[in-house]
Order: sequence, then structure tokens, then C-alpha cells
Amino acid sequence: MAADSFSDLGAFLAVAEERSFTRAAAKLGVSQSALSQTVRGLEERLGIRLLTRTTRSVTPTEAGERLCRTVGPHFDEIKTELAALSAFREKPAGTVRITATENAAVTVLWPVLERFLPNYPDVKVEITVDYGFTDIVAEGYDAGVRPGGNVAKGMIAVPIAPDMRMAVVGAPGYFARRPPPEVPQDLTAHDCINLRLPTHGGLYAWEFEKAGRELRVRVEGQLVFNTASLMLTAALAGFGLTYLSEAQVEPYLADGRLVRVLGDWCEPFAGYHLYYPSRRQSPPAFTALVDALRYRG
Repeated sequence: MAADSFSDLGAFLAVAEERSFTRAAAKLGVSQSALSQTVRGLEERLGIRLLTRTTRSVTPTEAGERLCRTVGPHFDEIKTELAALSAFREKPAGTVRITATENAAVTVLWPVLERFLPNYPDVKVEITVDYGFTDIVAEGYDAGVRPGGNVAKGMIAVPIAPDMRMAVVGAPGYFARRPPPEVPQDLTAHDCINLRLPTHGGLYAWEFEKAGRELRVRVEGQLVFNTASLMLTAALAGFGLTYLSEAQVEPYLADGRLVRVLGDWCEPFAGYHLYYPSRRQSPPAFTALVDALRYRG
């Protein structure tokens, strides 16, 4: 297969999957006009219209649907096998795309990448911060990072960090005005800084466990964010209590800028895992990064 035909076919499949030139172009990292020209070139060479274009939508024609059905399932396998040929190079090469929470990206992925990347100059890593439960296959990611208990069934899961604990914290100035909560239910009477989950738009319910008893408390307050860094900033400024991982708040607990409460209700749980679908052969760049990230205790 000619290289241009292969890439043009990939462009068509991306548009057919996304039902949009705009979204497909963003996914492929090309301009919308260049993508449209590529697909038209493929149609001209085949002498068949593959897509029906309107001002509002893009849908495959009957011929396009057949091409998606017969070729699409094999396309990712072909790309993986071609990428595997880089094993014959002196060093791994290619792009690895990962979705992770902000905390995992900052505390786990970046420290490893800082050591890994200088040794692999031909490897590129793209990290997307997302708190939702991303379908990594549908979204074109090589892997995702989530706590072990949240990894989807059927995925290969590699531990990349020790067990975690969450912490409820507030600034000393906040506690000067309000008595600390003694049990999780007391949080309903406090100003709490919330996290909005992107998957379904709801607010994250704070999770607690003690002696086998599990509680989920929905808290309220003036502030809602979709990023942990802003939750931390607001807590340090005294705007309320927030719920973050120990790793995020430990330096501020140590220097007294934050105070922890309900510590006996925050039990350890499975730490971050890198998860990815089973495949016959992983590209060398991905294999090298997984090995570098693996937590060995």
C-alpha cells in the first residue's frame, strides 16, 4: 500500500468516526481544509463518493459505510504493527497519548517523564488532564491513569504509585471561625469547595470509610471548580474545606498553612494504575514508558 493511500484512508476513517471534519482535524492534528482536501483526493482516486456532506453533518455513504466496516477494524492493528517496526531502530520512537487526572499527571507522570524523555529523544508524550472516565479506545489514547479501583474491566492495569489516602483540609483562618467537623455528616454545615466531574456534570461526593462503614457525603459551598489546583488555592485562602489527596496537601500540612480533619475516616485505597487495552504487540515507545512508570514498591 502506498504511504499516501494509507494516510488518506486513516483521514477518511477519522472523519467517518467523528462525523465531523472539525473534530477529526483536531484529533489528527491537521487543519480542517487540509483534511477535507485529503479525503476528496481519496474519493477521486477511487472514483466513489465516500462521504455525504451537508452544512450541519458529515455521514458516510453506502460505499463509505462498507469501507468502515471492512477496513476500519484492521486499521488500528496495521498502525500498531507498523509502529512496532521501530523496534529495529536504535531507540524507540513515536507518540504516546495518555489521559490522567491533574494530580496523577503532576505527582506521578511528570517526575518519571523528567527522567525518561532525555534518554528517548525520539519519543513524544501527550498528556490530557481529565477527571472523567474516558473511553481511551474511542478517544484514541494509548493509556489512561486512574486509581486502581476505577480501572475498567478487561484492561491491563499496571501499578505506577503506592496506595493513596484522601484528606479533608482547611486553612487555620477558616477554623478560627468554624469548629472542625467530628464526623463526615458535620460537613453539611460547613463551606466546602467542590469538584465538578466532566463525565456527567455532577458534583463529586466526598467518600469516607471507617471500620468497614462507607459514607458518601454531598457537600455545599460557594465555590465549584473542575481542577484540583484551584480547589487547593481556595482552601489556602480560607474559603472553606476541600477534599484532595494527601500528596497534594502534605507540604501545606507540614508548614501549617492547612489543617487536616476527619483523618480517621480516610482509609488507604489502591493507588494510581496505568491502564490500556490488551494488544498483540505494543509499540516499543509505549513499552519503554510503561516499564519506566511501573511502581516496584
